[in-house]
Amino acid sequence: MRKLRKPVSVGLAGLALFVLTACGGASTSNQPAAVTTPACVNASAPNKAHVVVEHQSGTTVDRCVGFTTAKANGADLMTASGIDFKTQHFSFGDAACAIDSEPASYSTCLPQGAPYWALWTSTGGGPWVMAQTGFAAVLVANGDALGWRYTPSTETNPSPPPPAKK
Repeated sequence: MRKLRKPVSVGLAGLALFVLTACGGASTSNQPAAVTTPACVNASAPNKAHVVVEHQSGTTVDRCVGFTTAKANGADLMTASGIDFKTQHFSFGDAACAIDSEPASYSTCLPQGAPYWALWTSTGGGPWVMAQTGFAAVLVANGDALGWRYTPSTETNPSPPPPAKK
């Protein structure tokens, strides 16, 4: 009697199902995916600070950046984070016009009646405090954070971004 072989496609389908199950596969949950914080940029540096960016949609980017000086200014921290940003200089200092592709395009930085990037700082893991200068003038030390939140213009008392991940 001849032994029948299973088609190869059945074996491959089973293997694919096993790999998807073992690796997490597609999620049927409506919950947003967890945001993971990658290792610090310049992780071997003795000092580390975070850059937290909260988009208007609520999605958040949190980047840890290592630096060798006692303090780093906000512009250097943003550049080292790898988060794309566009700025314009005003009398109070440099303002962020776009961060991480939000808004996707603009003709005027900080247009009246439109959302804007509110700047916050956290010292040593403490509460967020709204910055009173342009971000290039902000100095951060080890354990500090620079926070951005794309804030609706109608929000008279802007909320800070979520705390930096440790």
